Amino acid sequence: MNRHLFRFAIGLLIAFFGFISYLTTTVENPVTGEKQRVQLSPRQEVVLGLRSRSQIAAKFGGLDQDKVLQDYIDRVGMRVVEQSAASKTGYPFEFHLLRDPQTVNAFALPGGQVFVTVGLLRRLKSEAQLAGVLGHESGHVVGRHGAEHLAKQQLGAALVTAVGVAASDDRGNGQQAAVLAQAVNQLVSLQYGRQDELEADRLGVRFMSEAGYNPKALAEVMQILETASGGGRQPEFLSSHPNPGNRIQVIQSAIAQQYPNGVPANLETGGDNFTRTVLPRLQSQ
Repeated sequence: MNRHLFRFAIGLLIAFFGFISYLTTTVENPVTGEKQRVQLSPRQEVVLGLRSRSQIAAKFGGLDQDKVLQDYIDRVGMRVVEQSAASKTGYPFEFHLLRDPQTVNAFALPGGQVFVTVGLLRRLKSEAQLAGVLGHESGHVVGRHGAEHLAKQQLGAALVTAVGVAASDDRGNGQQAAVLAQAVNQLVSLQYGRQDELEADRLGVRFMSEAGYNPKALAEVMQILETASGGGRQPEFLSSHPNPGNRIQVIQSAIAQQYPNGVPANLETGGDNFTRTVLPRLQSQ
């Protein structure tokens, strides 16, 4: 067997074992009951999130220094988690307000690190809307969507190595091929897919409802952001959370399933709390 065939064979073996590892590593999610292909343990997800949070925060101007606002974000987020099925996961959730006033976004890292920007907070009008955003992001954590993407990246890493071995030659073309494959793999993993977003919406409705918030507020968030786009560039929350058809209809359907006889009147919106605590602090910044 000549050198090129040998390298090609080694590349195929690496790709094969990476693919088998990805397909055979499955666990059951304790909240959703879904069988998932993940290779990180929950503890490893937590460590990864903790090690990444400062780098993520730095990209958005760092953490906001207003302690009143930060405490409010944390209080609402922890209520959503502790009074819902999200508490069953054991993830040590932490909720952070980012200083960036221009970026309208929220996101979560594996293991329970959840972030919302000042830019998004300024768009909201009630505590229930904030609970909806934090519930949606907590849904990504509980759904282990980040861990699933990392599992795909590990598969991708095996394929990248395979490409590098199979395509390598004395001129270094294999290295270029590996770098290209790695870049493509990272781009694919940057955004959640349709099913992840649908599940996060459903879990967001469930978590905020179990915590005593009116889930209609999550649909209101989508309406606010769609209006804010004005037919132009979408707020980052919508662009980084790909719109799976009509998000408002998806959320309304989840609400109807949660409350087939109508949303109970005793669920909170928290408009007064939000107006009293958040708006004056944002206006003073």
